[in-house]
Amino acid sequence: MYIGGIEIKGKVVLAPMAGVTSLAYREFMKPFGVGLSYSEMISDCGIAFGNRRTYEYLETSEIDRPVGLQIFGYSADIAEKAIAIIEKEATYDILDVNLGCPVYKVTKTGSGSSWLRKEEELEEYIRRIVAASHKPVTAKIRLGWDEDSINVFSVAERLQRAGVAAIGIHCRTKAQGYAGKANYEAIRGLKSKISVPLIVSGDIFSAQDAKTAVEITGADMVMVARGGLGHPCLVTQINALLEDGVVLPDPTLEQQVEYAKRFANMLIDLRGETVAIKELRGLIPHFFAGFPGYKATRNQIATRTNSKNDLFLTLNGILS
Repeated sequence: MYIGGIEIKGKVVLAPMAGVTSLAYREFMKPFGVGLSYSEMISDCGIAFGNRRTYEYLETSEIDRPVGLQIFGYSADIAEKAIAIIEKEATYDILDVNLGCPVYKVTKTGSGSSWLRKEEELEEYIRRIVAASHKPVTAKIRLGWDEDSINVFSVAERLQRAGVAAIGIHCRTKAQGYAGKANYEAIRGLKSKISVPLIVSGDIFSAQDAKTAVEITGADMVMVARGGLGHPCLVTQINALLEDGVVLPDPTLEQQVEYAKRFANMLIDLRGETVAIKELRGLIPHFFAGFPGYKATRNQIATRTNSKNDLFLTLNGILS
């Protein structure tokens, strides 16, 4: 699979997730078979107007690649300024434009899924971004604003005309947020209408979910978000099923403990112990969802972890 000349090995794209897809998380997930990773959402205003904290989201590594940086915004003028800066400051392979975020603080500015309500303006907006970028441009959208305004087919065709190299679709509406069920049927037949790679997203929690999504939509790849959080082997399982028809077993508790330790060390190396531990309180419990004693483990990590030593004592105790 190629996206704008960039070779993508594997069937899984790692979705952008605010507060999750740091460089450490992307590097941690890559060896499990991630074909393409996306950064957390990056405000083009933050870049264009010199917010140094926003610049932190531009960090990548060789392990991380191929990687896409995902921007969001409401103005082509600002996006063009931001792209010029990003191209000087960052090393990356693909520029992604978020046109699907349903969060109010994003949509109230005209960013994210608000773009789905103004198709003609959207097409020109993307056309200018494609022209400004020296990297392939992809876009992530939703089915539409709500059930009464599902316009995913026409938006996807406009995006292709504007020059995007691939389209990712979260199969929910903006109004759904992350509730309800992803509706893969809503994009059945879309693949035959476009010539660029199609990436399907939403409710990919198992390899079978991925297979079902691909069978219904004809998508070239699946995008894993919440389903992969704490379950890195999901990526390996999806690739095995989609590429070879092989069903791999779930990881053991012992393996999950080792994965949790590995990720914790990587995030601490990136962020420093004080900052990383605050993030790990919410992230590490996901590694143990579905195992006996999950609630007690979650509570222990969330409420009594103030250092790396605290965390590793808890992780070691899981197996005792």
